[in-house]
Amino acid sequence: MTIEIKQLRYAVATADTKSFSRAANLMNIKQSTLSRKITLMEQRLGVTLFERTTRGAVPTETGKAFLAVARRIVTDVDNLKTTARAVHYGEIGRLVVGFSSSLSAGNLHMALGDYLDRYPGVQLDGVEAGCEKLLSGLQSRIIDVAIHGCSLSESGISKRSLWSERLMVALPTEHPLAQAETIFWTDLRKEVFVLPTLCTGTVIGEILANRLSGIGYTPNIILQETGHENILGMVPFGKFITIIGESALGVTRPGLVFREISEPTGQARLDISAYWRKDNDNPALQRFFKLIDERYPNLELTPAEPSQTPDPSP
Repeated sequence: MTIEIKQLRYAVATADTKSFSRAANLMNIKQSTLSRKITLMEQRLGVTLFERTTRGAVPTETGKAFLAVARRIVTDVDNLKTTARAVHYGEIGRLVVGFSSSLSAGNLHMALGDYLDRYPGVQLDGVEAGCEKLLSGLQSRIIDVAIHGCSLSESGISKRSLWSERLMVALPTEHPLAQAETIFWTDLRKEVFVLPTLCTGTVIGEILANRLSGIGYTPNIILQETGHENILGMVPFGKFITIIGESALGVTRPGLVFREISEPTGQARLDISAYWRKDNDNPALQRFFKLIDERYPNLELTPAEPSQTPDPSP
């Protein structure tokens, strides 16, 4: 006894629409064809799957049990197709990048865009997470490279400095500092800060605490298990402010103004680095660092120092 996957799809569509005619329209075939296929399947199974009435088609008790299995089979077949397409899409490799900053703008946005343009056959997947999950992902080989502002100090993990981005304070438009030409850390000493735990918030919180504690103030910092987007959405209500990296400025946000924070040596900045396992020989990762070396030369290295960056494929 042979049952075709098409017959299972027809039966599932009929159960979902409770009508042979609507199911036929959904499957883009003639109603007579769909009805005949289902009837033939019922005959081969020796059971009645649907009660035919003037109001449509209703699954029988036997039909309900059969359709539950049929639905799982159809889903599994569709998942196999998706997997096959993904394998084809990543025909010259797969790269998983862990990150915690916004991809709407900034250096990471441009670097990943350039990578996809140069290597269109690579499947590029992203994992947004905080420091601990990124480190865990590297250790378990779920993530190939983590791009973050924190310090992932762990045996077997290599580090390469990439770039830095300005730190910006997000203020309600009615905030007294919104019109200030220059903002220093001391101007923020009485503020309530809400920072996310899911992104670079913990790292920014450490910078904030170090800067204000160094001049005799203890900042009021609240960490929330959410992302920058949700926190920025609440800042206009005036209960707190937040600090973000400039890569999160890619989208216009009503009710907010963003200002740089000045320090004696210039603007406050967040240093971003790449982390990866030393034993990761993924060719897609090597190609990623080839592009990074072109765009962002590792100026920290002297001629006598060998780079830790994986040797790129030609």
